[in-house]
Amino acid sequence: MESKPCKNSLAVKTSHVLPPDTNNHGTLFGGKLMAHIDDVAAISAVRHARKPVVTASTDSVDFLAPVKETDSVCVEAFVTWTHHTSMEVFAKTVKEDLLTGEREVCTTAFLTYVAIEDDGKPAQVPVVYPESAQEKQLHEGAPERAEERKKRRSHSKAVAADFGTDYPWNGNA
Repeated sequence: MESKPCKNSLAVKTSHVLPPDTNNHGTLFGGKLMAHIDDVAAISAVRHARKPVVTASTDSVDFLAPVKETDSVCVEAFVTWTHHTSMEVFAKTVKEDLLTGEREVCTTAFLTYVAIEDDGKPAQVPVVYPESAQEKQLHEGAPERAEERKKRRSHSKAVAADFGTDYPWNGNA
């Protein structure tokens, strides 16, 4: 399987923020922006693997600035690191006041996707390699982020096992 540069997986999507996308403060719903991020990051992962993918993890989505109705949001995503069947994708969202042209990074996030074979089992993915200084910076930090994800997932599984499917606080346990 041939290695691929980070830039080959770049996916970009710009969307206008409309009234149904906003909350009572007139700012974009966080969940709506997260859906944009997952959509673009998944496209990036598919571009790299050339196979269907599933979202395995979303690291913290850091909301750095509010996005107002009439702004646009531009999500850019690319694969920063790969393991056997998984890919880490970095996503950055830039908001733009379409009337003034003022732009600002409003979110950053790291997501992990797993490539899937036709039978639903994980599929091998090509190695990704960085070229630019920014790609190299993200690539070098990826193993540490992967280890943190592994620890967080283990903790999440333990919490899920402790809580189970019942609500212990309502007397049904």
